[in-house]
Amino acid sequence: MTEPTPAAGKIAVVDYDPRWPDVFAREAERIRAALGERALRIEHAGSTAVSGLAAKPVIDIVLVVADSHDESGYAPALEAAGYLLCIREQEWYEHRMFKGSQPEANLHVFSRGCPEIDRMLIFRDWLRANGGDRDLYARTKRELSQRRWERVQDYADAKTAIVAQIMARALAAKK
Repeated sequence: MTEPTPAAGKIAVVDYDPRWPDVFAREAERIRAALGERALRIEHAGSTAVSGLAAKPVIDIVLVVADSHDESGYAPALEAAGYLLCIREQEWYEHRMFKGSQPEANLHVFSRGCPEIDRMLIFRDWLRANGGDRDLYARTKRELSQRRWERVQDYADAKTAIVAQIMARALAAKK
């Protein structure tokens, strides 16, 4: 397992790139080719999955497998396809994150039925449909990107309050 590289400065947040969905589609196909039926679901998540939303130029991918704890069932195939295991969070839904470099991607692996999958996709879909919250999130990310960060996770943590506000609206709308 490799350790994530510290951000050591500002986070690059760029205007939406209409090529991102195609980049995701190519990566999804590469993952499907590597895993076959072990890839139960592959979704484009994060800001690059929301048309018009400024984002870090990193494609976030959600991969659902039968059991993310059972790394032997999928990690070697992902590593052979060019993904490196960087994060193992056994205490948080048995989440695994692999990094892809060409293109730059964060591949989030969860087990079937994990509630975090739905949460990530509800947030994505809400931002796709709600311009006001999409703009609010973009402004927040751009403001935070001007600060200097020791780690990318610190930048992500700084967005927690606004994400929680937006998520509350998204969940309320689903009721």
